[in-house]
Amino acid sequence: MSYKVQGWCPGALRPMVSGDGLVVRVRPESGRLAQAQAAGIARAAQAHGNGLIDLSGRANVQLRGVTPATHPAMIADLTALRLIDADIATETRRNIIVTPFADAATYALAESLQRALARAPELPGKFGFLLDCGAAPVMADTQADIRIERAPDGRLLLRCAGCDLGAPVTEENAAQAAIALAQWFVRAGGVVDGRGRMARLIATGARPDGELTPQRAPATSLPRPEPGITPQGALVGFEFGQMQADTLAALAALGPIRVTPWRMLLIEGLSRMPDLPGLITKGNDPCLRVFACTGAPGCLQALRPTRDLARALAPRLAPGRTLHVSGCAKGCAWPASADLTLVATPEGFDLVHAGCASDAPAHRHILPTALTDRPEFS
Repeated sequence: MSYKVQGWCPGALRPMVSGDGLVVRVRPESGRLAQAQAAGIARAAQAHGNGLIDLSGRANVQLRGVTPATHPAMIADLTALRLIDADIATETRRNIIVTPFADAATYALAESLQRALARAPELPGKFGFLLDCGAAPVMADTQADIRIERAPDGRLLLRCAGCDLGAPVTEENAAQAAIALAQWFVRAGGVVDGRGRMARLIATGARPDGELTPQRAPATSLPRPEPGITPQGALVGFEFGQMQADTLAALAALGPIRVTPWRMLLIEGLSRMPDLPGLITKGNDPCLRVFACTGAPGCLQALRPTRDLARALAPRLAPGRTLHVSGCAKGCAWPASADLTLVATPEGFDLVHAGCASDAPAHRHILPTALTDRPEFS
């Protein structure tokens, strides 16, 4: 294995070392940023980092290029914006993804769950919760361990990742039931050496019982949304989920922002798409179907650069197909399956069909210059 599995995600108080400095991850409450908060993040990225901002698959905002010397000042600025938790343990535990199409009831549930997390057991660093409580689920391809979704009749369901069925809950008891499910996960042996995911435990045949017994299927998930106007505002994308601080500052001037798990931003209240450089505003842009991590040299574990290759291959991708270019077999940019996955190796790239970066490749050690000649990209 040529990479190291950290077993935790970066935070603001506990940043992660990367090839271009520290990665500082901001976790907006309920995935929402007030205009002053978004503008303040942009200023902090310019003042204390390299000005690059990433959107993560967990609906968080990552500031890059921070140094040990500038990190304290960045935390002070973010604290003044009410974006920093009291301590690392609280920050790590507050791992909640909320649908960007949430209504007031969903945000109230998110606040209730956040308060209830104080009673949660010690969970692995990557363990997370997801609230997909719109009229129908829209985050089927977003990974989370405990999910609150809608049943076809409109009632709420509490579901384990990896389990097709969920337990009925109400808005009043959903947060308490989610914590009870987390407690069951720990009791059932889901945590081993500080790590563990719900889907892996469910795959062993374990199932919660009593009021948490899975018994009903959630509503059919809607397709992943594309850039455009929604009832909540304008949804815009970014190549590989990365933007300059100036772009975030310009968007903050247009309205409050909801951060999505699709590496897109929703600017509340807009009825017209913003006309700014660096935005993806059309659903037919092939870059929306191409996922690429930072790659070398920005990531210390990446074996090769990734994004120039991804840009070159994007126009060659067949309509409707997805491509993931990963700097190593961890597959951080896209943990789910893709139609085509390229995994960097010292000898070139391995090619995986209909799988993840960690799956067995169909072809090995393809040189980057030879990829455009392959039938998958011609």
